[in-house]
Amino acid sequence: MADRTGVSGAAAGALSAAVFALIHDLFISDIWFSLIPMMIAGAVCGGCIGWTYGLLFERLSVRSWLGYNGLFVVMFGLLGLVSVLVFEPVTTIAALITDGGPPTTLIDQALPMTIVFTLAMAGIFSLLFARTWRQAGSVLLTCVVLVALLGLNVSVIGLVSIPRTSFYLVGEMFGLILVLDVVYLLVFIAWERRSFTSGSGSGGR
Repeated sequence: MADRTGVSGAAAGALSAAVFALIHDLFISDIWFSLIPMMIAGAVCGGCIGWTYGLLFERLSVRSWLGYNGLFVVMFGLLGLVSVLVFEPVTTIAALITDGGPPTTLIDQALPMTIVFTLAMAGIFSLLFARTWRQAGSVLLTCVVLVALLGLNVSVIGLVSIPRTSFYLVGEMFGLILVLDVVYLLVFIAWERRSFTSGSGSGGR
């Protein structure tokens, strides 16, 4: 069960990454040069979510699938909020744009907070859904993968001074994350529609 949902999740994640690249190209900038790494990252993230979903839930349903993924989205929002509450800005949006590339220095500075948040995130998911140590371990792995591949830019928000005129950039970031998740959700539902219809499953709440 979990193996199948993991494969479906990986395929949905790769496709959602391709859609992400298309939307980014249309509305922000051309990132087709990074399509393959993005699709690989999407497949890894999507595969982990699909795999743990199959492990944790006894019956597959659209409601539980949307709720499970919705909690991840909420957690990314909380990660950004915690970053703002914990850190003081040390750079500006303009400086980051001038430097180009990933904000490696900021990511390193935020890393202790990011690690603590990731463990707390895994703990919340485990308390809500896991019943065995294997399930808790799968949840921890999934949280680590998602934060490492999707959440590091979110974790540094508090270290960046963002004038009101640039708030739209933060909105764009979270909007793109939301689009990525919505496409992933819908593609997974389409692939697993028979399982959702029959309510099949093996173990879980």
